Amino acid sequence: MPQAEISSMPMPEPLSAVQADLVRYMSQLTEGKNELRTEIAGLVLHRWEHPTQPTSYIAEPSVCLIIQGSKRIMLGEEVHLYNAHHFRITSVDLPVVAQVLEATPEKPYLGLSLSLDQQLIAQLLVESKAALPRNRQASRGMTMGAMSLPLLDAFQRLLYLLATPEEIPIISPIIQKEILYRLLISDQGDRLHQISTAGNHSYQIARAIAWLKQHFNQSFRVDDLATYSGMSLSAFHQHFRSLTAMTPLQFQKRLRLNEARRLMFTERLDASTAAYQVGYESPSQFSREYSRLFGDSPSRDIKNLQRVEIGG
Repeated sequence: MPQAEISSMPMPEPLSAVQADLVRYMSQLTEGKNELRTEIAGLVLHRWEHPTQPTSYIAEPSVCLIIQGSKRIMLGEEVHLYNAHHFRITSVDLPVVAQVLEATPEKPYLGLSLSLDQQLIAQLLVESKAALPRNRQASRGMTMGAMSLPLLDAFQRLLYLLATPEEIPIISPIIQKEILYRLLISDQGDRLHQISTAGNHSYQIARAIAWLKQHFNQSFRVDDLATYSGMSLSAFHQHFRSLTAMTPLQFQKRLRLNEARRLMFTERLDASTAAYQVGYESPSQFSREYSRLFGDSPSRDIKNLQRVEIGG
């Protein structure tokens, strides 16, 4: 299982100063909260004072930063580790399992996520006259990039708008456009093209992903899904796996297991009922696949989650 390394090198002094300021500010904003949905649409702050249990959710198109602490994210069989040295771009909806690794009451995990606006990205691509990538090959729908001072500075200014809510409608779109530009000119800028460019394979695969999200509890034929996406079967298989690190059936399985876990945890359904509700015909198969993904049987896993509140 591939696993990235977490950088332990100290941050350059200018970056470190901005980071330290953001730690102070976000600590005040999130005091007593694990999640804060701010007045800036799509901007969510996260805080955890202890390492978390593995958490399953759908990562939507967004850019995410860790200001303090570290996190592990599993996409398919890939494991990504990241901290304040990185930003993370997700270009399509992806089922992931995430876990906060470093967090204490004295130095809580602090992170943020900002939804990516497809229309704003498309507008920026036109205005910046950025050349579209020649290769229409779908690249991985989740990637890490090295944090830069201009990008972190832009996020700092965006967060400080929360202190002056009356300025948010005017200034927030300007700063968010700057953030997108900083991402576009980074070495991970092609992920923004994936979100907004209708002519590339990633956009076509995104249609299939949207269908799977809506119909994850139904059986389907992969060749029908390929036709729906406007691709040949061989091209569909190739580009779907390239983008998601999974086959369509593996992707559906993750969606089913994520939803079953949610149903058992939040709606208190028993394992068999949750399994049938998400599309499994065999409770034993459900239990095997659940244990393989989450590391424990459904009943023991849910008991653990009920003892320790999980985070996103």
